[in-house]
Amino acid sequence: MNTVTKRLFIAATEQNDGKTTVSLGIFGALRKTQGRIGFIKPVGQRFVEIEGHKIDEDTVLIDQTYGIAAPLDAISPIAVEPDFTRKFIQQANTDLLVRRIQNSFDRAAWEKDFVIIEGTGHAGVGSVFDLSNAKVARLLDSKAILITRGGIGRPIDEVSLNRAVFEKEGVELIGVILNKIHPEKYDYVVEFAQRGFARLGIELLGSIPSDPLLSHPTLGQVCKVVNGEFINAKTSSRRLVRHVLIGDMATGHLLTLFRPGTLLITPGDRDDIVLAALSHAAKHPRVVCGLVMSYGQQPHESVMKLLHESDLPVISSPLDSYTIASTLHSMTVKTLPGDNEKIQRIQTLVELHVNVPRIIEKLAIKTSSLTT
Repeated sequence: MNTVTKRLFIAATEQNDGKTTVSLGIFGALRKTQGRIGFIKPVGQRFVEIEGHKIDEDTVLIDQTYGIAAPLDAISPIAVEPDFTRKFIQQANTDLLVRRIQNSFDRAAWEKDFVIIEGTGHAGVGSVFDLSNAKVARLLDSKAILITRGGIGRPIDEVSLNRAVFEKEGVELIGVILNKIHPEKYDYVVEFAQRGFARLGIELLGSIPSDPLLSHPTLGQVCKVVNGEFINAKTSSRRLVRHVLIGDMATGHLLTLFRPGTLLITPGDRDDIVLAALSHAAKHPRVVCGLVMSYGQQPHESVMKLLHESDLPVISSPLDSYTIASTLHSMTVKTLPGDNEKIQRIQTLVELHVNVPRIIEKLAIKTSSLTT
C-alpha cells in the first residue's frame, strides 16, 4: 500500500458534528498549497446508486464540488447496506474488506500530493465488522483529527474518550476542531475549551462558529422529508428555506409575519391563504420562498390555475401542518452537490477559523510514541 503520499484522517465525536463540512473546507484550503488533493471515504453509511455502484453521499459531494479525478467506486469502497452487519457476523471476512480499503486508497492516492480520508462517525464506529474508524486510520497509516460540536465540558469528555480508542490502535490524534460554536459565546468557549484541551495535551486546531445559512434546508430537501411532491416550479428546488410559517390565521395577520425566505405551510383547501401567498409572492418574490399544502388537499381549480401560472414553488404533502412543521424543525440539514452558496460559505469559514498550516506542520512531525 502507498505509504508516501501525505494523508489525514478526519473523524468526529458524534454523528452530524460537521465532519463532512470540515472535510469539504479543508480540501479547498489544501488545494491552494499542497497541489493535487485526493479523497476517500473507506466506509460509508448513506449512499446513492451511481452506474451500478453504491457510492457514499459525502463522496459524491466532494467529487462534484472539486472533481477528484478518481473512479467513484475507488474512493467509496464499502457501503454499509441495511443487512451488511448481519451478513458480516454470519460470515466474517475482514481480510477481504481490509484489502479492498487499502487497494482503494492506492487508487485514490494515485498521482496525488495529499489525500483526505473521511471517517464515518466517532472513533469506534464500524467495530461491529472489525473496521472501526481508529482501525481504518491505522490500516491507512494516517494521523487523525477529531471534529466535535462547540462547547466546553462535553466536547472535552468526548474527545478524551475518542482519543483513547485511536491510541489503542496506535493512531496519533494531532488535534481537534470545534464546530458550530454559538456566536454569542464564541470567545468564551474558545478560551476555556483551549485551556481544557491543553490540560490533556490536545491542540485546538480550529474553532468554527455556527452559521445559520448551513442549517437552512432547500425546498428539495423539504419535499423529501415531508413525503411530498412538487406541483409547481420544481426547478426552484434549490431555494433555501430560512423561516417556516404555519398559515392558520386570518390573512391580514398572516401577511405581517412574512420574512425573507419564508416557507408557508397551510391546508390545501384554504383558498384564502393560498391566494394571499400568491399575491404576496408576486410583489415580494424573495420573501415567500415556497408553499407546502398539507393533508394532500388542493385548492379550487381556479386557484390551482393561478398557481400553475405563477413562479411560486408549491409542494403537496399528505402530512398535517403540525407534523410538517415539527419534521422541518428537527430535520438534519446536509450540504448537497450544487449548494454553491453553502459550499462557498464553508470554504470561507474553514479558511478563517481552522489553522490548516498547523495541521500540515503536525502531519510532517515524525513521532516515535503517542502523547499520553
